[in-house]
Amino acid sequence: MTKSFTYTETRQNLSAVLAQAEKDGEVLITQRSGKKFVLKLIKSNKSPLDVPGIDAGLNREEILDFIKDGREKDVNERRLTYKE
Repeated sequence: MTKSFTYTETRQNLSAVLAQAEKDGEVLITQRSGKKFVLKLIKSNKSPLDVPGIDAGLNREEILDFIKDGREKDVNERRLTYKE
């Protein structure tokens, strides 16, 4: 069932109304004049990991070298941390 709010309630508690719309998928907002509006959550089908790439001008070997260096640095830092 869609939760209903007055326009004044919506203005005073916008954060709570948006949270309700997120929870239920939509809420109904009624103005004093009787006009009714539906506030709906628009779900995105995109992954938050779907980001545009950049051209860093690196070739495959350079990228792999950066990864290798980072892993070796991480291992050496862990050795220093656990050294007694």
